[in-house]
Amino acid sequence: MNAKLYLTLAGCLVVGLTFAQKVIPLYEGKPPGSENWTWSEKVSETNPFNTKLVYNVAEPTITAYLPPYYLATGTAVIIAPGGAFHILSIESEGREVAKWLNSKGIAAFVLKYRVNRSLTDNPVQELLSKMTNFEKLDEANDSIVPLAMADGLAAVEYVRDHAVEFDIHPDKIGFMGFSAGGTLTMSVVYNGAEKNRPNFVAPIYAYEPAIIGSEVPKTKTPIFVAVAGDDQLQLMPHSINIYRKWFEAGQPAELHVYQKGGHGFGMRRQNLPTDTWYERFGEWLHLQGYLKKLYPNKYEKLYGQDEVARGKIEREQQLLRDFANLARYNESNQSLRSSEPVRKRVVFLGNSITEGWVRTDSAFFAERGFIGRGISGQTSAQLLLRFQQDVIQLSPEAVVIHIGTNDVAENTGPFNPGFTMSNIRSMTEIAKANGIEVVLASVLPSAKFEWNRALGDRSAMIVELNKRIKQYADATGLPFIDYHSAMKNDDNGMDPGLAADGVHPTPKGFDVMKNLALPVIENVLKEKK
Repeated sequence: MNAKLYLTLAGCLVVGLTFAQKVIPLYEGKPPGSENWTWSEKVSETNPFNTKLVYNVAEPTITAYLPPYYLATGTAVIIAPGGAFHILSIESEGREVAKWLNSKGIAAFVLKYRVNRSLTDNPVQELLSKMTNFEKLDEANDSIVPLAMADGLAAVEYVRDHAVEFDIHPDKIGFMGFSAGGTLTMSVVYNGAEKNRPNFVAPIYAYEPAIIGSEVPKTKTPIFVAVAGDDQLQLMPHSINIYRKWFEAGQPAELHVYQKGGHGFGMRRQNLPTDTWYERFGEWLHLQGYLKKLYPNKYEKLYGQDEVARGKIEREQQLLRDFANLARYNESNQSLRSSEPVRKRVVFLGNSITEGWVRTDSAFFAERGFIGRGISGQTSAQLLLRFQQDVIQLSPEAVVIHIGTNDVAENTGPFNPGFTMSNIRSMTEIAKANGIEVVLASVLPSAKFEWNRALGDRSAMIVELNKRIKQYADATGLPFIDYHSAMKNDDNGMDPGLAADGVHPTPKGFDVMKNLALPVIENVLKEKK
């Protein structure tokens, strides 16, 4: 397969992500320093902050969110939500961050660290009453911050000790936090030893005065800092100070100061540039080398992960400009329409399999007046949109419609076999109305799609779709080419000898298809005389 063909395939969106979750206590028994705490963790669903909050944390835990294997990078990030060491903004500064990190292939661990006790079931109101005087708030937190820091250090140590279990690299563990969680982040990195110091950090609108320690690590420890200039708690200078200290120590450092966004923007949507701060974080992670996949697909191995990513963007842009790729055969069609056919034309309409067939065995097409109109990555809906241009206007004697692989692979949306069949029926009816004979073909066997491994094994769906195509062909008296039965293996896929990547035929595979298709087509042309 050439690079252009792959980049088309790479354009499909990754869907169906699942996030494995596991809650892990950080201590056996009572945590050191809070042995006498008798209260229990609670959740606030309705509060002035309009987000889910956790409070009265007495037993610290991390909740593991692990990415699917096909995205895994071996990088991990521990996330410390904010809340002034009184509450934890567990959603917008915790779980939502974890799920986004998973989409980038990063194992995420949401940390519930110890916080001040709330005496009522209205923890936000209790906190707001204290935030009018930061000196008193700091005094209230003096005994809590060291406990929270101990929880953060314990989290790093646990994740590093269990790196094999989580399929991560022990030297690719980061720590990020928001507001008080940013304070905790910096305290952890300043006080960590080899066993529990993070390899990179990301304090987001951190509160600097409560940070424990100040010595920048000697080992390389990149830092990403983000804050809003209109932070209501006036924390913007704190982030600048942290960045400057890191920069002056010769550490890799990046700072983003947004004009607007306020305090606590987290993963909230405000229709402001802060809505995409995490994309900048992702770019920074890529720059540091933390997004290289552990298990790249075949195309990423062949062309490189970055090239594949660029191909995906180009594919998405192309779909917006010309969804059916009408421009692909425009010039060739004009040339054919202006020439007199020397023999009966047959159009082969399809996707990359058809396109690859023409490229692999051009003589098979040229010697018989066969016309290849395959476009890599396309679904039945796209074929229907270009049916007039690429079939009807060429005035062929017959058309071979071979489509369905990319429908099942969800290249342009969720797979709906009824929708796919309606597109095939529409193309058939248009062809018949124009005096063109129709030959239908089964979808080739495939057990999985390397460009969309999130879907898993969809071989059974292909079998069922082929049953529908065959039933329709029988009901309407259309000839049917059964590629699937001739090329499938015991797993309803294709062996490497027929398709090296399990989807696109080798020359040997195309020979099988040719031997099946040619007699059917010759019979159709003979009967039309």
